[in-house]
Amino acid sequence: MRTLIKGGTILTTENEFVADVLVDGEKIAAVGTGFPEDGVDKVIDAKGKYVMPGGIDQHVHYSFVYKGSKVRGFETTNACAVGGTTTVIEFVNQVKGKGLIESLEEYNKTDAEGIAMVDYAFHPVMTDPRPEVIEEIPKLAEAGYPTMKLFMAYKGQFFHADDEAIINALIKGKETGITVMVHAENGDMVDFLTKKLIAEGKTGAYYHCVSRPPIVEGEATSRAIYLAEMAGAPIYIVHVTCKEALQAIKEAQQKGLPVYGETCAHYLLFDESVLALPNEEGAKFVCSPALRPKEHQEVLWEALREGWLNAVSSDHCGFDWEYQKHLGMGEGCSFADIPNGAPSVQNRMNAIWTYGVCEGKISKQKFVEIMSYNPARNNGLTSKGCVAAGFDADIVVFDPDYEGVMGVESCLEGVDYSVYEGMKQKGRPETVLLRGKVIVEDAKYVGEKGDGKFIPGAPYCKAYENM
Repeated sequence: MRTLIKGGTILTTENEFVADVLVDGEKIAAVGTGFPEDGVDKVIDAKGKYVMPGGIDQHVHYSFVYKGSKVRGFETTNACAVGGTTTVIEFVNQVKGKGLIESLEEYNKTDAEGIAMVDYAFHPVMTDPRPEVIEEIPKLAEAGYPTMKLFMAYKGQFFHADDEAIINALIKGKETGITVMVHAENGDMVDFLTKKLIAEGKTGAYYHCVSRPPIVEGEATSRAIYLAEMAGAPIYIVHVTCKEALQAIKEAQQKGLPVYGETCAHYLLFDESVLALPNEEGAKFVCSPALRPKEHQEVLWEALREGWLNAVSSDHCGFDWEYQKHLGMGEGCSFADIPNGAPSVQNRMNAIWTYGVCEGKISKQKFVEIMSYNPARNNGLTSKGCVAAGFDADIVVFDPDYEGVMGVESCLEGVDYSVYEGMKQKGRPETVLLRGKVIVEDAKYVGEKGDGKFIPGAPYCKAYENM
């Protein structure tokens, strides 16, 4: 199958220019002008549109279970496609008693393979740091899993990791170029504050943010960086939200340490006030780390512009409002019972384009960098994230003139609410190609279940580039 995308404005991390894109099979064959239409199976008119690499969302949850409540799975990844995201990277918890690779491969066979509608990769989450599991970490590289994650938060949950587990993972991981990621919140501080608030009768959704203030994240981020420095290993801090954590990351980078981080769209666009919405609708916005006071938002935008953070993810977590987010309500319940996370994968790119690019907070080039290019480099996806010859033909033809409204009515995430409900949208993905196949046309999903495939990552990702 040969496809010619004609007359669009190509967006890269450095510039923009009008050109054609010739796709041959699953790959981009050439970018330039004057390609003949003879022998081409499909021509896409992109005049007046932007042509950019498919989005890579390096932080999603399609298997997350919180206190017995499970999110929607890969059967909803058509939502990614219509939002311009062509690759997602899912966090998969190690099954107790099983190895890291065994847990991942079993999950792939039962929950992703033949189901996913966009390409995907995995971050293993170590939950059972037995000596034999620690010894398995270097083998992740050969198996195509160049990253792994540990939770410093959620004391008492099976996936909570102590400092010893993190140190061991850092030391073992660097043997074969594995990037260790951490969810940086001080679990003991959160546990103390949660118990104190509940004892005082402060149980509503708003108190979720009171139970995990910025100092909780700042302390854990600093500690994680010190652990990595001691181990002589790089570290990646996921979903950074606040000044305190950013300051620790910035200072580490200024010292020349290989410390990297991301933020998420909701931390850039929402503040803690939404947790106080009437009728406990604030539960829709309960996520961890918690939403922050508004003054933290501009610092996050600045961090993206300056490169202190290098990606914007969704941290998509598809819990229902009616049946799952209500678990924190009623007698004997509290904010601590509300499943953490929010559905957001479909509008990640739309929201950041509308409220980032269109409002002058970031450039179009920075948008490509943080939405596609850097996530590919962070995770060893060497064939992704760029509109250039030889790369996978994951391409978005983006209509900048579209105007609409985001909300659950147009969402394919499989849940009953959207955190972006009623927010204006400027621009949208009009056509989306996944490895050369059109899966979105006229902004509607036209692909098939199982179009996506597992993409193994290469070790020694971006976090190792200056080591």
